[in-house]
Amino acid sequence: MPISAAGVLLLTLFFLGVPVFAAFFGFNILAALMLMGPQMLSIFSASILDTVTTSELVTVPLFILLGELLFRSGCITILFDSVDDIVGRIRGRQYVIIVLISVLLGALSGSAIAVAAMLGRTVMAEGIERGGDKKLLSGLVLGGACLAPIIPPSFLVVLIGMLSGTSISALLAAGVLPGIVAGGLFFLYVQVLLWRDPSRDITRTSDKPRGPMWKAILSLLPFSIVIFAVLGLILLGVATPNESAACGVFGALAVAAVYRKLSTSMLIEALKGSILMSSMILLIMAASKILTQLMAFSGLTNDLVAVFTALDFPAVAVLAVLMLIPFVLCMFLDQIALMLILIPIYKPLLDTFGFDPLVFWTLFLLNLTLGAITPPFGYALFALSASSPREIGLRDIYAASWPFIGLIVLTLVLVWAFPLLATWLPSRL
Repeated sequence: MPISAAGVLLLTLFFLGVPVFAAFFGFNILAALMLMGPQMLSIFSASILDTVTTSELVTVPLFILLGELLFRSGCITILFDSVDDIVGRIRGRQYVIIVLISVLLGALSGSAIAVAAMLGRTVMAEGIERGGDKKLLSGLVLGGACLAPIIPPSFLVVLIGMLSGTSISALLAAGVLPGIVAGGLFFLYVQVLLWRDPSRDITRTSDKPRGPMWKAILSLLPFSIVIFAVLGLILLGVATPNESAACGVFGALAVAAVYRKLSTSMLIEALKGSILMSSMILLIMAASKILTQLMAFSGLTNDLVAVFTALDFPAVAVLAVLMLIPFVLCMFLDQIALMLILIPIYKPLLDTFGFDPLVFWTLFLLNLTLGAITPPFGYALFALSASSPREIGLRDIYAASWPFIGLIVLTLVLVWAFPLLATWLPSRL
């Protein structure tokens, strides 16, 4: 009963908007005192030291810095213009641009908030001016934001790998094909909608002529440096995730230099943003490690495994329940907080029910990304609302998110039905 009360307190703190790391540490202190009294607090210092000295976590601030450099340098505008020229006059051109840019940004950044804000400021504003369907535009931007944490680089993948004990390199590679599949589903959805109702299409205006194809492709080449440095080196087995993340940062600096966007002020702003985000994540990771130890000490983990085993459900039904829990809770709780709560509980269930770790954690990651675009509290919803034209209200954005939530759920089903989508690339490492 005392531990249950502490759990209720943790959820209450999340609902009240208390910072995740503060809520976790408050819960951990209360749970430790309830279990063994003040002497149990001795594990805090050891867990914090162990977390901040874990070499694998170096990947997190490096991935964050990579995204900060690309967005704050303004190089993404060049990426958008190049893709705009390459797409040309295909049906639903403006909508297709969002899908392609989202896939490319997923391979360059990994931040759902940054993708939602950037697309809201650029393609959303342009699409609305040209008479585009505001709900379809909003939905595509939200769907695109979902792709960013799935396609490497992604600090969420690093955290999942650390907490679950799964190879980070394999998890990073496992997200590539599901991310591309989701992008393909977005493209098909747009084409079907426009086939049924051509009036929703947006045409190119005469005041912005199309540039030459060769010039657009040439402008995209520097970005291949970053993609190869992050993903290519891992797939070739040349570099570890830490090394590839560092190479990616140097690649981002090279891209900024090539486009003459490199400046001292930009570097300072990128470092500030990276330090703040990385510090928060390290604190959360330390609190999560303490939580895992407390759960093991209290026997709660074993009890939960016993409960699921006693239900005598088939493995497919258990998987459906395990995926339904984060899908529902992500509508109300921060995705990082939810991840840190559920992974220690889910980890022992994989061996019990024979789930493939790569497939399971890829499905789990896809589920977590839904939290960013699921009403009422998905943070990408508010990022898009803040950066979109005024005629798009939060209610419109809420309504626009549901079809793309359905498409991500369909991606989940496809990964479960065809596990090679998650395991083929990692098997080539």
